[in-house]
Amino acid sequence: MEVKLSLFGFGNVGRAVARVLLEKETFFKERYSLSFKVVSIADTSGTVWLPESIDLREALTVKETFGKLSAWTNDYEVYNFTPKEAVQEIDADIVIDVTNDKNAYGWHLTALRDGKAVVTSNKPPLAFHYAELMEEANKRSLPYLFEATVMAGTPIITLLRHGLRGDTVERIEAVLNATTTFILSEMEKGLDFDDALKEAQKLGIAERDPSGDILGIDAGYKATILHCLAFEPITFDMASVKGIVEVTPGEIERAKAKGKTIRLVATVEEGRIVVGPKEIPKNSPLAVESHENAAVIKTDLLGELVIKGAGAGLKETASGVVSDIVMAALMMR
Repeated sequence: MEVKLSLFGFGNVGRAVARVLLEKETFFKERYSLSFKVVSIADTSGTVWLPESIDLREALTVKETFGKLSAWTNDYEVYNFTPKEAVQEIDADIVIDVTNDKNAYGWHLTALRDGKAVVTSNKPPLAFHYAELMEEANKRSLPYLFEATVMAGTPIITLLRHGLRGDTVERIEAVLNATTTFILSEMEKGLDFDDALKEAQKLGIAERDPSGDILGIDAGYKATILHCLAFEPITFDMASVKGIVEVTPGEIERAKAKGKTIRLVATVEEGRIVVGPKEIPKNSPLAVESHENAAVIKTDLLGELVIKGAGAGLKETASGVVSDIVMAALMMR
């Protein structure tokens, strides 16, 4: 079965997804009888569109050499579509959004209304418009999949959406942001907050504008998505969110003296989301290091279930996105 893909976003994650589609082409054919054909790729410079299929190797070379797809003028025409225009104009089966476009929910709805499945790693559309997007997808029996929005490729979304069907979730406690984990770990080694942040930026762990991570917004978006799945749809503005900027070296030392560590913890209960720094025992599943994320899901039947794994990283995020692409294609057979 041939499946046409329209890819929005060709930064680090978009390129990682393209590489997986290239490298595992035979695997997808042999295991699932699926042949993926990327018919368009959009970055901030424009949209490259070829109904017969874009050469992904060439696309990666152009982007990595020139930094923008619009430099690719000899073989392909570059269009100045808005995302909404591209979704309407381009014939695709699955629209993939790996951008940071906060207003993407509008063109996600357009894609669904146009009969296209949507796969996304973009958090704000779900953190603010979950109910509307899922209603549209369900009404049209179309896949709307978003595994990579929370914990990269670690399948917490699949678990909450398709597992635990007889269980009532009572509470989720989770560490969902790797940047804050890195900064707090560095502070445990003796750095103050500013120096730890600079180190994270130098290593590419923190963005140039790190506010989404250090103010707890990213973890808040993810916690909101988990609430929508485990309980009922609510929006990010109902969450109580505090970041790590006020955590002092003194607090870090006091926690260490008690055999504890400080992490940015999201607590999700029905109708309530709280994100903030919290002391946790060193032997807690939430005392993660490096780019790991972890969640403890408490249910009435199972008790406590721990899910732990990579919460960041390009290959790891691509794993979540590509898994959803395969799932969407199989659902649309």
